[in-house]
Amino acid sequence: MRYIHDYENWWKFRYDSGQILNNLGRIRAKQGNVLGIMLSLGFDSQDEAVLKNISLELVRSSEIEGAKLNIDEVRSSIARRLGIVTAGLIPVSRYVDGVVEMQLDATQNYSKPLTHDRLFGWHNVLFPNGMSGMYRIDVGKYRSGDMEVVSGAMGKEKVHYKAPSAHRVPVEMERFIAWANGSDDVDAVLKAAIAHLWFVSIHPFDDGNGRIARALTEMFLARSENCSKRFYSISSEIKVLQKEYYEVLERTQRGNGDITEWLLWFLSCLEQALESTQSTLSLVMRKAHFWERHRNVSFNERQRKLLNMQFDGFFGKLTTSKWAKIAKCSSDSALNDINDLIAKGILKKTNEGGRSTNYILVD
Repeated sequence: MRYIHDYENWWKFRYDSGQILNNLGRIRAKQGNVLGIMLSLGFDSQDEAVLKNISLELVRSSEIEGAKLNIDEVRSSIARRLGIVTAGLIPVSRYVDGVVEMQLDATQNYSKPLTHDRLFGWHNVLFPNGMSGMYRIDVGKYRSGDMEVVSGAMGKEKVHYKAPSAHRVPVEMERFIAWANGSDDVDAVLKAAIAHLWFVSIHPFDDGNGRIARALTEMFLARSENCSKRFYSISSEIKVLQKEYYEVLERTQRGNGDITEWLLWFLSCLEQALESTQSTLSLVMRKAHFWERHRNVSFNERQRKLLNMQFDGFFGKLTTSKWAKIAKCSSDSALNDINDLIAKGILKKTNEGGRSTNYILVD
């Protein structure tokens, strides 16, 4: 089987510019629209959107590889590192802190040159104990053995892709890094797509290549916007389309260097990510407008906490017992808080009565 890297000058990828540029123009317009909306909001609202989207990006990127991250830990780590004031911060594991550190280095320092050592640092934080599951791996350095991407039960494995031999990896990565740091006429959004494909095709590490590829993707997307604030999550869309993701990668890696299909798929995925973030933006804007409208209204700490949680969709129907449990107060205090908000025109009782009595926001 001949793979993409078996061709001479394989890194000189080809694609149909006509098809690509039509889609790219539309996506660039949507990028500008999302950025324009978010940058018009206050810093608190921007911070909240950034916190939500970076958290989603990290959790979904890990899920693609079958790893589970606690989203509350991820949020806490991001908030602490970015100095975002938020309620409910919890202790964070060393591993989660490391994953967050990698992502923030990629996006907050998007203009910094990519180096071997920077990539080694990212790899180190993904595998702090030198283990991938039950197996010890080379950490903080390029792989020393050959690499195949396989699936299926032992003895019935299917080989999807065979990466370049280990002795080629240093040279291949030197070339990749030079390209990543160089200036050319390729749009930065396309560079994000090409970097993703190129990196996973080299597959330079024993493990963690997918997560690092998606961090690189975020770095190039930040460069494309000249903005370190991430207002959408492409890994969330890749997770939804995970089967397609692997299939198009495999077809491209088994091809002869024409990457049109991969670029079209990536751009379509990015477009969906930009559209999906509209719902996040609407919630953030609704919350910002609410607090702006009620800036002269007095609220106690419990009321602020529970109202924010309503906007964030953290729980379903709001009842007195649920208020008391979350706010860690008595049922009488919870009812007083709720009645006060009803009197101020902020909450109203639904038509359900008796034990089903619950309350919703007036707006």
